[in-house]
Amino acid sequence: MTGDIAQMEDPLGLLRLGYASPLLELSARRWQAGQVSERVETVAEETPVAIVYNGIPHVVMMATPQDLEDFALGFSITEELIGSPADLHKVECIRYSQGIEIQATVAPAWAEIITTRTRRLTGRTGCGICGADSVAAVLKQLHPVHGSESIPQAAVQTALESLTSQQKLNAAAGAVHAAGWANVSGKIEIVREDVGRHNALDKLIGALLRQETNPKSGFVVVTSRASFEMVQKTTVFGAPLMAAVSGPTGLAIRIAQQAGLTLVGFVRGDRHTVYTHPHRLTA
Repeated sequence: MTGDIAQMEDPLGLLRLGYASPLLELSARRWQAGQVSERVETVAEETPVAIVYNGIPHVVMMATPQDLEDFALGFSITEELIGSPADLHKVECIRYSQGIEIQATVAPAWAEIITTRTRRLTGRTGCGICGADSVAAVLKQLHPVHGSESIPQAAVQTALESLTSQQKLNAAAGAVHAAGWANVSGKIEIVREDVGRHNALDKLIGALLRQETNPKSGFVVVTSRASFEMVQKTTVFGAPLMAAVSGPTGLAIRIAQQAGLTLVGFVRGDRHTVYTHPHRLTA
């Protein structure tokens, strides 16, 4: 696969303003303790990213313009648009004046399947299922999670604490979610960030797949709530445990229970809550 971004026309001058950069620097006025000051603020960018499969538009997601090759692969796998990384033959990111287009080439058999699942709406920053037109399209086939090494309770807290310190975009601008991959001792090995929590997880899974990471060798940590879409994506990858800084939804818990995923929420300080399959965690 190739991941170069080719610059196209820019009649609005947005590229010169850094539109395709994950961060922007803008003038702002700060009020603090009754005092006002003019300053330059760093903010996170939010860009329309269109994914096109074999020349057919599929969806437009609002995303951070970074790690888009990882995003293309992770999204394609977790949305079950392809069966394996080998089915994604090529990825090219083309930058236009008002957004980015990911042109993906997939195996012909999968291209036919994708045409039946094309979304009809823009995927907003916080939306993982925007454009899906049926319950079946939302609640996908269950992916059972089998086996894994035992994970120390302390490793979960260590991983979340380490993840926060490795959020480079969020440290600079705020407003950015992160998804990280930790080994069984809690050491963070890969981090991906995005303004959308689902996008951050797709980018992480794409990066793990490209590195041929064994999904049983660690676990997923996220800086958001554990929604059912996040749980589904984690089970498609095959990770045995997902830990979130915030809480899970009822549907997320039910899917995790049925799939065999250990779901941990409210990982903060010296506490966390295990909602499903606690047998993987050791004292």
